[in-house]
This record gives sequence, structure tokens and C-alpha cells, in this order.
Amino acid sequence: MTPFDVDEFLAQPLTARVATNGPTVRPTWYLWEDHTFWILSGPWSRLPAHVRASPRLALTVDVCDLATGLVRQVVASGPAAVVAFDVPRGRRKLARYLGSDEQRWDPRFQAYLNEAERGTVWVRLAPETLRAKDLSYEVSSTAEPPAA
Repeated sequence: MTPFDVDEFLAQPLTARVATNGPTVRPTWYLWEDHTFWILSGPWSRLPAHVRASPRLALTVDVCDLATGLVRQVVASGPAAVVAFDVPRGRRKLARYLGSDEQRWDPRFQAYLNEAERGTVWVRLAPETLRAKDLSYEVSSTAEPPAA
């Protein structure tokens, strides 16, 4: 396995899958700052209630590109908390997935930045464990692409 820069990997606009007690698993956008995962949530989602009832989460972020052989994963777990929403962090999180021009965002994403009206919150996961693996492989130029 080849080591890779976890911060650089997690800075990409990838999708994480978050598991709560139950278990339930859901895909989500995230922000990785200060060795913490920040997940935007609110009353439209059951995630805050799940975290309040049982505040342990597991999360995975991965890529698997068959064309290039890039296979990387980060798996994290630990206690989570529902915390007050702050607009600057929300703006950074949304911009990494939607681009910096807020005028081009779907109106529902623009509305998340008005936390008082929408009840927007953060689910924060500061992992106790974080494992990163690079399982990449070399793609042969003579190999046939996988069947669709």
C-alpha cells in the first residue's frame, strides 16, 4: 500500500457515507476541517435525532476509479455531536461542492445559510480512529475495460 496525504484526499468534494446506531447508512457531503468532519443537517433529516439518541458515528470516504486504478479510502469513527450552525463554515462546505458563485446554487442550498429560518445545524465528528488505505493498482494498457 502506498501512503497518501489524508488531508489532501479529504479536501476533495467527495461523498461520505455515515452510519448511525440502528444501523442506518446515508451518503452525505462533508467538510473536513481541523481533523473534524462537519456535516450540514437540520429538521429535514433524521440524522440529528439519531446522533442525539446515540452519539457514535462511523464514516467512510472512498474512491474507486477503474480507468486509472486509483482506490483510496478513509474510515473514521468516534463520538459525534449536534452543534450550532455557523454561516462561514456552511459557506465553505457548500462552495466545495457547488462552486464559489452562490448565485448559481439551487435556492435550497442558499437557504441553508440562513440558519435561523431553516433550523440548520452541524453534526460534528472528531474521530477517535481514522484509518487511511491506498489500495491503488496499475492498469495494464492491454486490459479490456469492465463490461457495463
